[in-house]
Amino acid sequence: MKYIAALQTAVTGTLPDIEPTPDELDAIEAEMPLILAEVELLDVQISVMDRPFTDLSARRIRRARRRVLAARRDLTNLAVFEVPGVAA
Repeated sequence: MKYIAALQTAVTGTLPDIEPTPDELDAIEAEMPLILAEVELLDVQISVMDRPFTDLSARRIRRARRRVLAARRDLTNLAVFEVPGVAA
């Protein structure tokens, strides 16, 4: 019988420090409104899947899509104004 437990260290090795850097955390925080808007859109889409499609369902999806677009716009505008070396 051959044991492979001894080979596990060689396969996986030691993991480097995998914690996010402060810059990565700042980027995640800046993208959080977009992430939340996309999650809300997905929730709305899932909630109308098992029901008959009504005008109210269409309105809910339309509003959620507009929130995603607004969050994308805000994030894009934020990124444009924070680029170093570019005059605003």
